[in-house]
Amino acid sequence: MPLQLDMTGRVVLVTGGTRGVGAGIAAVFLRAGAHVEICGRTAPVADGTTARFSRVDVRDPDEVARWVADTAARHGRIDVAVNNAGGAPFADFATASPRFHRKVTDLNFLAPVFVCREVFPVMDGQDDGGTVVNITSIGARRPSPGTAVYGAAKAALESLTASLAVEWAPRVRVNAVSCGLVATPGATDHYGDAEQTARVAATIPRGVFARPADIGAACLMLASPLAAHITGAVLNVDGGGEWPAFLRHTPNAGVIHARTRER
Repeated sequence: MPLQLDMTGRVVLVTGGTRGVGAGIAAVFLRAGAHVEICGRTAPVADGTTARFSRVDVRDPDEVARWVADTAARHGRIDVAVNNAGGAPFADFATASPRFHRKVTDLNFLAPVFVCREVFPVMDGQDDGGTVVNITSIGARRPSPGTAVYGAAKAALESLTASLAVEWAPRVRVNAVSCGLVATPGATDHYGDAEQTARVAATIPRGVFARPADIGAACLMLASPLAAHITGAVLNVDGGGEWPAFLRHTPNAGVIHARTRER
């Protein structure tokens, strides 16, 4: 995928940047010339990239503070922070333990809070400010059975995005990318074998899962001068969302569905 945006000299943080969507985001910024710092609890497999890895539990505010301070000290600046770390396994809400619910909330909401809190004074002290991109989910705005607390945490993150965009304007822009279904190494474990995954993909108007690079491209655009007047926004990167269930029972459903497959 060709990139036209130049991030040479920019310093970018990506939480959870060692695999899946986070690795895709990091790779896009690397190709655009940025210095990329990634963190996670497990070091990535060597893949030839030049992203710098730090072992950080983003649920721990002290570890986050040390990571951000170290990055700022080494580079003298932080231009972009992408709060990507997150996720949750399927669990029945009523029977999952309070500890489980707390861990999901800590990872998907409080971790971005901690990162935002630490990067703000760095960005606010720079002549050209900075930008934060929070990775959220379609689960924030539609029922999320089996991952109810995850969806609620992502909804809270979207609310935080809107509030900080106002509170930190005009120097620091804060936006979110709402992900639909993304093809990652773990997608098969989540959705089933190739045949089952294809059936799930058919519920997306574009007919395919997003690639991690698609999410990265959206983050790159929001972090670039092209988005200079965009803040407080939630950008949907979901291939059109989900095929409306009621259309399966209407006379023209087959015609509409066939037309979307032809494009």
